[in-house]
Amino acid sequence: MADRDFYEVLGVPRTAGREEIQRAYRKLARSHHPDVNKDPGAEDRFKEVSEAYEVLSDPETRRRYDAFGRDFRQVPEGVDPAAYARAGAGPGGRAGWARGPAGQEVRFETGEGIDFEELFGGMFGGRGGRAGRGWGPMPGADQEAELPLTVEEAHRGGRRTITLPGRGRSRTLEVTIPAGVRNGQRIRLAGQGGEGAGGAKRGDLYLIARITEHPRYRVEGRDIHVQLPLTPSEAALGATVAVETPGGEAKVKVPPGSSSGRRLRLRGQGMPNPRGDPGDLFAEVRIMVPRTLSAEERRLYEQLAGVSGFNPRSESGGRTRP
Repeated sequence: MADRDFYEVLGVPRTAGREEIQRAYRKLARSHHPDVNKDPGAEDRFKEVSEAYEVLSDPETRRRYDAFGRDFRQVPEGVDPAAYARAGAGPGGRAGWARGPAGQEVRFETGEGIDFEELFGGMFGGRGGRAGRGWGPMPGADQEAELPLTVEEAHRGGRRTITLPGRGRSRTLEVTIPAGVRNGQRIRLAGQGGEGAGGAKRGDLYLIARITEHPRYRVEGRDIHVQLPLTPSEAALGATVAVETPGGEAKVKVPPGSSSGRRLRLRGQGMPNPRGDPGDLFAEVRIMVPRTLSAEERRLYEQLAGVSGFNPRSESGGRTRP
């Protein structure tokens, strides 16, 4: 899976435009989302699709991917793609390690006789390396870390304290989470990445928002889905009932004759959107009956059964007699 081409993963040509890539991602994400697809391999497939979309939906990241392939994250900024190709980097070459301009260890699959001076140009202070002009100031590397969030935290946003493990000591940071942050969205913390060398500035830290599973809510994009338990009389006669949302309690009007599975939409009650319309909340009707009945309840249910002509298993739409 790790060696698959990102274009192949999304099923789009290398000439695909941004909208075509987005359409392909949405279709595959819906199909392979672990909450929808219970196949054992669905989660891995969903992660693969999400990674491919994250890379190809960003013009700069896509440009680097097109130039360097799956090694694009390991190739420091400033490497000439033509020199990289002439050096024999890629499948079929030999493995090698170099220290990049940010001080990070970078692994390459290189051809025989690779000329790192041609590949990296003057990034390493000349052909003499440390023995020549020296490395000079090197900016810190960008880093990534996952940020687990509950549905409620993602909905309301706000301040959050996180602790990041480090070599020898951990770091504690204050993070501002935007209200309505999406699953997989990157939050940039400028200057909180890897340390620079020679007095150069630190890199950036990117937090990847991961919305955790919730016992009540299911999030799809900016829409939120929740089950709405109803009594048989509420479903048959209609009612206005309360439903819990990540933003607090809301009222939903249940039309008469609502069967289990019917989805009732509450516009704008989904995830907030700082740049546009918020998502919607979908309450799915689920008719519930009591496990035990009082004597009076049983009498009334028996009376209803005796006078009702409703048969949900009939082919005539449920009504068998007037």
